[in-house]
Amino acid sequence: MKNQISPDILKKWLTAWSLSRELPLPIAYKSGYKVEVGDAKQKERYVFPELNEDFIELSSTINEPWIFLKACATPKEIRSHVSEKWTLQPQGYMMVCSHPMVFPNHNLNTEYKLEFDSYNSTYLIRILTQNNEEAAIGRVVFVDDIAIYDRIITDNNHRRKGLATIIIRELEKIAISKNSTKNFLVATEDGKQLYQSLGWEVHSLYTSIVIVS
Repeated sequence: MKNQISPDILKKWLTAWSLSRELPLPIAYKSGYKVEVGDAKQKERYVFPELNEDFIELSSTINEPWIFLKACATPKEIRSHVSEKWTLQPQGYMMVCSHPMVFPNHNLNTEYKLEFDSYNSTYLIRILTQNNEEAAIGRVVFVDDIAIYDRIITDNNHRRKGLATIIIRELEKIAISKNSTKNFLVATEDGKQLYQSLGWEVHSLYTSIVIVS
């Protein structure tokens, strides 16, 4: 596992992240990138391919809450270079998969149905109950030669039924149809285990800090 990522891959992932959320595209900020998120609990995000002087200097100039700084580095490294005003966020993992995923052999239960949609180079799949309640959702975004998987979420009332796995399998079918074999995502601690079971590998840690009001 590395503790940094190429600026090119980082930009493609962050572009996909923005397209998926219908936000402004990332702009260069020194050795990293900035996205104007505009949310009350995430005003902006600055993302860097590694912990460096640009990251450290920026952390010393920001005093406003809900501006996130993110880098491919360990929490210990970041904690040792920023002041106590910054709060570490739950750990993220940048993950890659450059071969067909390995799925368990099960199909969608008849109590559910699939729904497909697309926008902004983003392909969206929902799993709905027969009463049209959303049980799970996920997206894949295509930026150049990379398929970026994003926001794969299962409702708490529908967990442990393999729905996320089915979403990922259907998203991979779309990627294969577009001859995209380079897969990338950022996972949570819980999500990491699922993706590893499907054949993904951790490329680098992805650590976030923010000033909490």
